[in-house]
Amino acid sequence: MTTSPKWWVRLPLAALSGLLAGFAALAVAELVSAAVGPQSGPVVAVGGAAIDRTPAPVKEFAIRHFGENDKLILQLGILATLAALAVALGVIASRFRRAGSAGVLIFGVVGATAAVSRPDSTGPADALPSVAGAIAGAALLYWLIGRLTTGPHTRATDGAGGRPEPRWDRRGFLVAATAAAAASAGVGALGRSLTGMYGQNAVASRDAVRLPQPASPAAAIPRGAQLRVPGISPFITPNNAFYRVDTALVVPAVDASTWRLTIHGTGVTRPLALTFQDLLDRDLIERDITLTCVSNEVGGPYVGNARWIGARLADILREAGVKPPSQGGPADQLVARSVDAMTLGSPVETVMDGRDAMLAVGMNGQPLPFAHGFPVRMVVPGLYGYVSACKWIQDIELTTFDSYDAYWVRRDWAPRGPIKTESRIDTPQPFARPKAGTVMIAGVAWAQHRGIERVEVRIDDGPWNIADLAAQDTTDTWRQWSYPWQATPGGHTLTVRATDQTGRTQTENRTGTVPDGASGWPSVVVTVSR
Repeated sequence: MTTSPKWWVRLPLAALSGLLAGFAALAVAELVSAAVGPQSGPVVAVGGAAIDRTPAPVKEFAIRHFGENDKLILQLGILATLAALAVALGVIASRFRRAGSAGVLIFGVVGATAAVSRPDSTGPADALPSVAGAIAGAALLYWLIGRLTTGPHTRATDGAGGRPEPRWDRRGFLVAATAAAAASAGVGALGRSLTGMYGQNAVASRDAVRLPQPASPAAAIPRGAQLRVPGISPFITPNNAFYRVDTALVVPAVDASTWRLTIHGTGVTRPLALTFQDLLDRDLIERDITLTCVSNEVGGPYVGNARWIGARLADILREAGVKPPSQGGPADQLVARSVDAMTLGSPVETVMDGRDAMLAVGMNGQPLPFAHGFPVRMVVPGLYGYVSACKWIQDIELTTFDSYDAYWVRRDWAPRGPIKTESRIDTPQPFARPKAGTVMIAGVAWAQHRGIERVEVRIDDGPWNIADLAAQDTTDTWRQWSYPWQATPGGHTLTVRATDQTGRTQTENRTGTVPDGASGWPSVVVTVSR
């Protein structure tokens, strides 16, 4: 008869077999996705599907607790889940060899379905990585489980005639498992290498960009806009420190030489198709503009200020024959679509009301970083990013709010997203322990396209004190502020509020980010030592 290891040995080895099969499946899928496209890999496809189907409160929880690492956490969660399932299938296969192996194929179908159903799917070929990976994983699991129950014939030692019988080949299984792991690692490394080559043309196209001198340059930042207070945010946020909040698990690598932007839809009398060079050849503008994410909690980090260069969006829309509703135009919504099929809806009236809305090609003197939308993104001062700041943009459709709901609107966010008057304490940090004496409280306040008129600071439940404002750059940028506090020993709560140039004061009413941005007075608790 056939012998196999005892159950306490067999089950861990079966679980290992499942893990190796899962590893092989992912490695083969990554190799195939290098040929099809990064968006077709099973982890990316399933992760993207999970993001699309995750309720808004759960997304807010992830952003609030994991910040810009939310996508990494999601991918690690997917991998952990796949590992657990692979272990379970290995254990099942130790008893039901075919059923366990077939289970791997089922998960391949799930990955393939997720890949072809994504909005950015390029077609049925997106299913190939998951299918190929599942076949490889199922075959490996079937083979490894077989090694647990069959081996070379050996002479029995029970004295019953010395008949040869098949015994489990421990050494053969370990050699097979090691070979499978090594082969999977090699295939995965090759896949990652080829995937890295996938974006080489995009990298080369960005390296070749020479931003032209803007026809309308930004004014020099006024002296005094940057306060000399340790711990305060820099007036201009460096590109590598600028916040990033989006749904892209893989940052799109777009080749600027082949990029096209199409403008069409309701009220467009002259549809346009623009190349990247077409935009560079226009009279570009350069402006300092602060962007804010609607997911920013009160006093949160998802706000940054940069110097952008780009083409006026309103001018391009007028060339396409677009008129704002106030001038009789039939479209009141501009739907921007990115290369990863994200949709953002902006009010046409706002985009064309004279503010410096642009199709940006540069950020802080450099071509846009890939993570921030290279080659082209939208920037509209005064609107939260979810309704205006489309990265990797490739299509603009004019329509109406009644006839189309963009991505975030379908997930319970407000269709229009004007930025609220907000402020933040940068220093001292929460739970800091400054020494008694003069402590500088400082931070930033913003009310894009309205500007900041006044900032006030309160210590505990005392009166509001007027803070010193830094010089204002423009009404589209944040403004720094500071207040010298004569700190006394003990615990204290520091609170700030801002008033914009329309007279609107930041509300005390505390609300969450959904549906149109958080509100409330930021505060920090500190303990002053003697």
